[in-house]
Amino acid sequence: MIKKISIAVLVILVVIQFIPYEKNDSNDMTYDVSKSYNVPENVQTLLKGACNDCHSNQTVYPWYSKIEPIGFWLNNHIVDGKRHLNFSNFTQLPLAVQNHKFEETIEMVEEKEMPLESYTAMGLHPEANLSDSDRQVLIDWAKDQMAYLKATYPADSLVMKRRTPPAQ
Repeated sequence: MIKKISIAVLVILVVIQFIPYEKNDSNDMTYDVSKSYNVPENVQTLLKGACNDCHSNQTVYPWYSKIEPIGFWLNNHIVDGKRHLNFSNFTQLPLAVQNHKFEETIEMVEEKEMPLESYTAMGLHPEANLSDSDRQVLIDWAKDQMAYLKATYPADSLVMKRRTPPAQ
């Protein structure tokens, strides 16, 4: 019985190696955050090392992403990360949402919720291990962008509109 289960698991693991999924490598920069905002080189380096794999259209896949089911898990993680924040599509968002995303970036970096611990665990992605000064650089940059928005656009254009439920 155990032998049959082991063979079945092995067959499944071999078969899933051939199931394709769409990789996050379009590199489409049409609406990138750098198109409308100042992104100094030091900030760009931090974003590239700690954020862009999951929060842009520029994922650099590690060697182990070719092994399934790890590749499926990583791809799902990337899709989820881009759903929350995608620096490659950033300027396509309404101004209020852009402002809010900067605010969320500050919060997540301050509270050390980003980058995720699973991203840097076991020595993976050492460039994403942000020091306190690296974190402060990202926080200051996001605050500067929010200040730029506040100085450039009317205050009501930077406020997220509350959605009202449809009338029944």
